[in-house]
Amino acid sequence: MYLDLLILSHLRTGPVHGYELKRKVSATTAFTLNNNTLYPALRRFEESGAVRKTAVQQEGRPPRHIYELTDDGREQLHDMIAELPVELAGSEEEFLSRLGLFDELDPTERHAILARRDAALSARLEHLQGLAAHTETDAEHRRWGGRVLAELIGRTQRERDWLAELGRLSGESG
Repeated sequence: MYLDLLILSHLRTGPVHGYELKRKVSATTAFTLNNNTLYPALRRFEESGAVRKTAVQQEGRPPRHIYELTDDGREQLHDMIAELPVELAGSEEEFLSRLGLFDELDPTERHAILARRDAALSARLEHLQGLAAHTETDAEHRRWGGRVLAELIGRTQRERDWLAELGRLSGESG
């Protein structure tokens, strides 16, 4: 789903052809879109009314297709940003793709996303702490497994602290 967000969010800046869209996504994210991902998504968006495709004639070449976000597409994009389903809240890609678009949301919508992510991290932290308790009694896995678990627990706790800071900031303008 975060790929859909990436595609639509790049279309909101104006009409663009497929190659340019792939280039923009690669330039601004750590993800490289391929044709097998991009064009089926654009076709889905076109069928749902989110995207309009226009053929521009080129001399001696096939027409170039230009894709543009519609008003319905802007609404769909907003809804996709504002909704972080519980089952996706634990996905870093899903969360960060929405966080990067927080300017599109009001404070209530931002807080709801942060709360869902925090709940997912809380559940992850509980699971990791349970594993760590088990590892402490298992001498074979204590040394390296314990280090890995300690690092994962620390990362999860640091992210929860960061979420609390983002929660404070999300009520401010933009």
